[in-house]
Amino acid sequence: MFQGGPRAQLDGSASLLASGLERFDADRIRVSVPRGARVRRNRRYDIRQTRRWCADDLCPTGIPRTRPAVAAVRGALWARSDKQAAYLLTATVQQGLATPEQIGEQLLRIKRDKRRLLLHALLNDLLDGARSLGELHLVRELRKRGLPPPARQVLRRDRRGRYYLDLCWPDLGVVVEIDGIHHAWVENVIGDALRQNALAITGDTVLRLPLLGLRLQPDDFFGQIADALAAAAARRAA
Repeated sequence: MFQGGPRAQLDGSASLLASGLERFDADRIRVSVPRGARVRRNRRYDIRQTRRWCADDLCPTGIPRTRPAVAAVRGALWARSDKQAAYLLTATVQQGLATPEQIGEQLLRIKRDKRRLLLHALLNDLLDGARSLGELHLVRELRKRGLPPPARQVLRRDRRGRYYLDLCWPDLGVVVEIDGIHHAWVENVIGDALRQNALAITGDTVLRLPLLGLRLQPDDFFGQIADALAAAAARRAA
């Protein structure tokens, strides 16, 4: 059990775990104390002074810890990799510990950090404000890589009704669906699966591109798009 001093608080991923975050393991328990506080080394706890310590960031009840929105931002800044940072922000929202708006309010407090711009981009995805931006960016990247431009927002119909495809090459039967965080939420999973199945039944190749993938592993996903277009063109020529 964590029993820190009067101004010590669990922080970052350790605070999120204490608030109920699931499917994540912290290497060490991060504890923040204000500048000038006495710090004793401990194998179990990573105790550090921080200029960001603020009493208003403390959860009002339970184990002394930072509020989830604060902890998510700090945990992402302190993460070992961009992937881990993205996971922490996404998991915090998906598991209902904090809203994107609450995280955004805390992120605005960060004025200097090498990962700040990435976190702002990720937050835009969490707010689902990057859907059109994601499409525009993807089209630009396709052009830079010498790939044919897609049609956007193509209307399709199935027995369930009408829906729009994000990006499509109708003559090749290739579809790319751009997934923001909302696609991972339970209420959208079934509808997404039914639409993808309907497209597969009619012979289309459907690729899913998470916005986080576009941020973190663009070459891998653009490589798959190029492979899908090449394979479709070869089938048409056969």
